[in-house]
Amino acid sequence: MATEVILREYVEHLGNRGEVVKVADGYARNYLLPRGLALRVTGEAKRQIEREKVKAESRELGERQTAEALAAALAAVDLSIARRVGDHNTLYGSVTTSDIAEALAARQIVVDRRKILLDDAIKTLGDHVVVIKLHRDVPASVTVKIVPAQAAGTATSAAPAAPTPGADAE
Repeated sequence: MATEVILREYVEHLGNRGEVVKVADGYARNYLLPRGLALRVTGEAKRQIEREKVKAESRELGERQTAEALAAALAAVDLSIARRVGDHNTLYGSVTTSDIAEALAARQIVVDRRKILLDDAIKTLGDHVVVIKLHRDVPASVTVKIVPAQAAGTATSAAPAAPTPGADAE
């Protein structure tokens, strides 16, 4: 026999939230219902699913708006990461998603490293476009410039702090 149930969550190979599906009695009784993944088809269950769907849609809208605002902030970021290089401008290490997340955090932009999409770690100098998946529908791109550590160190030390007059007199 088959039982009709309303799915409360996405179930792989079965359906999405809110769909009415027919499943075997044992599957519904032993798996879907005890885990809270589905409800038996009743009038009250349909109303409950509709209430949950409205809450989920509003939560989804808020998350999407937050992701779009973060994407706009990331578009304005010019990220530069300094790394040690060898004689022929080859990197000694590589730049990973963790390095990029730390560089963004230094600019007060918090992004989970797992949302930064890199096929492989960056192992060359220059500009690299990195995609960050902030939300299911909202990707962002950041240009990461990998520079030699010596160049970054000399750029910051090129303008030494001016000595204060009379500091030696004390």
